[in-house]
Amino acid sequence: MRAMCEAVETLPKNEQKDRALDLILDAWDTALTRGCAPEQIATSAIFAAFTDLIDVYGEDVVAEMAHRLPARVRRGEFSMRMGPAN
Repeated sequence: MRAMCEAVETLPKNEQKDRALDLILDAWDTALTRGCAPEQIATSAIFAAFTDLIDVYGEDVVAEMAHRLPARVRRGEFSMRMGPAN
């Protein structure tokens, strides 16, 4: 597994982000087809993301990042829908 991580680390960061998102979306689709509800997948993905971020940056940095999330959500940074949400 480590060799695979080292190979990815040689890619430019923007390519790493694109590849990571593609892989995560593929895993998301697989979970959906295997009967997982979208909100359960989302909760699990957020948990996994926060645990890794905390391992890398520590609780204080991640807590500050999380503190800024409400404003970013309200600005629509994470919205993929057109128009108001139901």
